[in-house]
Amino acid sequence: MPTLMVSISGIRGIIGDGLEPDVLVRYTSAYADFCGKGKIVVGRDARISGEMVKSIVIGTLIAKGHEVIDIGITPTPTVQYTVKQIKAAGGIAITASHNPNEWNALKLLNKTGQFMSLEENVELQRIYAAGQSKYESWDKLGKLTTYSEGLWKHVKDAINLEYIDIQSIKKRKFKVVADCVNGAGVYVIPNLLREFGCEVIELNTEKTGIFPRLPEPLPENLTETMKVVKQTGADLAVVVDPDVDRLVLITEKGEPFGEENTITQAVKFVLSKKKGNVAVNLSTTRAVDDVAGEFGCQVFRSPVGEANVVKKMIETGSIIGGEGSGGVIYPALHYGRDALVGIAITLQHLLEFGGTLGELKKSLPQYFIAKRKIELLGHNPDDIIKELRDKYCNEKINTEDGLKIDFADHWVHFRKSNTEPIIRCITEAKSIDEAERYIDKYFSEIKGFF
Repeated sequence: MPTLMVSISGIRGIIGDGLEPDVLVRYTSAYADFCGKGKIVVGRDARISGEMVKSIVIGTLIAKGHEVIDIGITPTPTVQYTVKQIKAAGGIAITASHNPNEWNALKLLNKTGQFMSLEENVELQRIYAAGQSKYESWDKLGKLTTYSEGLWKHVKDAINLEYIDIQSIKKRKFKVVADCVNGAGVYVIPNLLREFGCEVIELNTEKTGIFPRLPEPLPENLTETMKVVKQTGADLAVVVDPDVDRLVLITEKGEPFGEENTITQAVKFVLSKKKGNVAVNLSTTRAVDDVAGEFGCQVFRSPVGEANVVKKMIETGSIIGGEGSGGVIYPALHYGRDALVGIAITLQHLLEFGGTLGELKKSLPQYFIAKRKIELLGHNPDDIIKELRDKYCNEKINTEDGLKIDFADHWVHFRKSNTEPIIRCITEAKSIDEAERYIDKYFSEIKGFF
């Protein structure tokens, strides 16, 4: 079966097997109608199919009468930031994020530079389903403008954020391995680090558009990166995914800093400068709550997904937020996960901390997460989650996104998949053995419902 995934953030599929030119034209046309007239920003990651997809997208937008602002190969957060900065009608980031080479996608933004809300997505799908595309005549076509300075404006503004002392960071002369998985990060991360005065050891920074390993920045995919850190005596490694919205760190010992710790340390740094609310998703580490508590600040939880976190941040006026996948959202710059911002905060935090990244990790609250999925063998996931909800009805529960149950010594989050007959289960506790023990316990309970 052809693969095409439609979600609140856009469409994603395999080139030649679901994500075809006619699909790209129809979705882009519907999106243009959704935006109305105005400028639309287009940027892409570095994968090989990106140029083909971009050509189709830009051609369709011009045919619809839009002015297209092409910012080239850039991070997704740069597309988001540029939409906000130039007050465009919308933006399209052409990227399949951490999916392998054969995938690509359209990530669709609203006029604020944020991912669409549920209501906006419903309207887009209505327009798409109607299938009544209207294109302009020859004398009313849109036009194409190249805006290559968009990326460096983003870099400049990230460097000049409040609380970031670039001169002091330069004096520290961090030695940093930069692993960009041959993605869009190649075009910005090494140079960003050099702007901070870092000695940069480049890894996977070829402009080939072909990922040399599985692109998701999980520890099992970063063994070479960890080895290079130890071999070179680097202070740390920064690793980004192909569209540079997630930041993963490796300590000076060549060990994972932990994706959950990326957001935790960012929250700690920001709250140390200014007290305020924090918003993260339901599956993000409890360490964020502990850190916020140290500063007398409150944490709000949202369903999983960047758009949901941003919505919660706006509702609560949160000054920092993000997701445990390494996504830092700092609205002082823009509402979107942004590895450039994450790097700036990390270097400043590490400078002020005065120790190594490994020591900074040890100074954070220590939690361990276990993740697993269970096959449902024909059973309805909603029925299973209801059984669990009924069983734990006297505990602290949240049902906004599956079922999250908070206990004194651990938490568990159950979420059904929208594409597979499975339930995903995440537990967090004070040791990995405890987290695994709890996940075994919940799996036994689920099997008991069969």
